[in-house]
Amino acid sequence: MTNPKHIASQVEKSWDAYWHGTAESGAYSSGGAGHPAIKDFWGTFFQSMKKDHTMPSILDIASGNGAVVEHALQVFGEGLAEISCVDISESAVANIQNRFPRVNGIVADARSIPLETGAVDIITSQFGVEYAGLEAVDEAERLLAVGGQLAFILHIQAGSIHQECARNLDAISRVQESRFIEYAIEMFRTGFEAVHGADRAPYDQAGKQLAPALKTLEGIMEQYGEHVADDTIVRLYSDVGDIHSEIQHYDPVEILSWLSRMGEELDTYAGRMSSMHDAALDEDRFERICNGLRSREFTIESAGPFMVPDSESPLAWALVARR
Repeated sequence: MTNPKHIASQVEKSWDAYWHGTAESGAYSSGGAGHPAIKDFWGTFFQSMKKDHTMPSILDIASGNGAVVEHALQVFGEGLAEISCVDISESAVANIQNRFPRVNGIVADARSIPLETGAVDIITSQFGVEYAGLEAVDEAERLLAVGGQLAFILHIQAGSIHQECARNLDAISRVQESRFIEYAIEMFRTGFEAVHGADRAPYDQAGKQLAPALKTLEGIMEQYGEHVADDTIVRLYSDVGDIHSEIQHYDPVEILSWLSRMGEELDTYAGRMSSMHDAALDEDRFERICNGLRSREFTIESAGPFMVPDSESPLAWALVARR
């Protein structure tokens, strides 16, 4: 039986590797997080908080690369008592603090945040708190001061991001099942040897072995379009073809190392897509969160699907509540 803790650890490693590799990329924009409607949501929310709170403290949970933190600082400027971010990923927290040195960075599980009860005036989370489950919502409730407000943007089942994650995960899984990377490594290894005078037979055999995997990639792009999985598949397909066409001009160690890294990147990408897909909340779970807040004397100010123009599917759940 697969150990759930092992799966969680692998997912955390996938996200940490992602944030480590995007230190210079600014706020996380994949999967709809950079959609203009979400930016407007946070701008409107923080402007309303500015009217209600003088020098508040803010905590952003599961901050990623700091999209919400950036919005808060743009609106409040120096008018904050304190602003903190918490994420399980050390790389994510380090990236945010490099961009915004005044932010208090906390590396911790969202279900157990080392802050005093009732210490925070405003708590936010954008596509984050739901990864840790309902216990993370309970922790946010514990930390929020009386009179404080929280705002969550949460993954929604059957929404546009959920559907995109399913497509991306299916695409990457099929690439992995085709053993494309493994066969490409063998083709290049024997190809480089043939270039230097070795027998061509192993190279020709490796090429035949790779051919069905190439067809798999072509089928994926035909089904989902070339931009599926954030262009990962089309780039891999094109790069392998381009390098192969001029193999004599490339360094064997460099190319084989690159392919090995690509195999690792496919694993981490699949891990992230799987976690995003699985974190999405159905209506029942979203209502449980809302009802839990109501039972603890919170007033729900707004709650429901977050729709954006020109889309038939919701982008997320949006929840704003006051204690």
